[in-house]
Amino acid sequence: MTQTSSPANGMLFALGSASLYGLNIVYARMASFAGASGSAIVVYRVLLMLVLVGIAAAVARRSLAMAREERGTMLVLGVSTALLGICYLSAVAFIPVTVAAVVFYTFPILIVLASPFVEGTRLTPTLLGVAAMASLGVVMVVGPAFGGLDWRGLALAFAASVATAIQFFAGARCRKTGVVAKIFWIHLLVLPTATLIGLAAGQLTPPSGLAVAPFAVAMTIGGYIFGFVLQFLALGRITAVAAGIIYCTEPVVAALSSVLLLGETVNAMQIAGGVLVLAAIVTNVLLEQRRHKDAPMIAIAD
Repeated sequence: MTQTSSPANGMLFALGSASLYGLNIVYARMASFAGASGSAIVVYRVLLMLVLVGIAAAVARRSLAMAREERGTMLVLGVSTALLGICYLSAVAFIPVTVAAVVFYTFPILIVLASPFVEGTRLTPTLLGVAAMASLGVVMVVGPAFGGLDWRGLALAFAASVATAIQFFAGARCRKTGVVAKIFWIHLLVLPTATLIGLAAGQLTPPSGLAVAPFAVAMTIGGYIFGFVLQFLALGRITAVAAGIIYCTEPVVAALSSVLLLGETVNAMQIAGGVLVLAAIVTNVLLEQRRHKDAPMIAIAD
């Protein structure tokens, strides 16, 4: 089914997705403390996603056909999604969530800097200012927690950042394949990639290994599934740059969730950082609305 692209809806989808991802990483940290492997979580959530997508396609009678001209893009999406999930979930086993978030959330800046070469976006002072404001807010929210860090966690978090930037650009270009088919093929590509990486790292435990933290694992997987669907609904409607800035809400949600779920505290600097992130998002929304005000609606496949 094809419909016109709505940037406003895309931003709402991105905001919902970022919020679910922010909650998801807190539960991933809890699961890692209990001994659940990040690689195993990725593999089993991919299997569950494939089952759910197959059921949804059958019930809604949606085609799982992939647009021929988007096969290369889908391959990039699959590999980058696998690397993102494995690297980010594995990073929090070596370094705190706050530090992983600082390193991981370099991806909006990577997207902004790469956008002139990938999307032909003009780097205006306003756009650079919004990206800088959002990034500064993220650093303020997660706080200075860089003492005694494990280099493996830092490397994994930055690898996840690069993979995310690639995923956002590829997702924004993949408009002809329907969302259901897109999610199916991405995860079909993620499965062997994630399995091989898990085996190579010696972390691919049997499903019973996730029983050490059933609720945390369930919330990690659930937050990912719903967040992923909303993410790809968003990426068909807004640019990678716009989405990247909106996704700066994720660490803000993660920080608030840490307070509520893990008993952590926030200080005045973190609150000010959250305000900066929200200000950057509101500014970005206004800029996107102005940019799309007189632009023709784009046909996308749902």
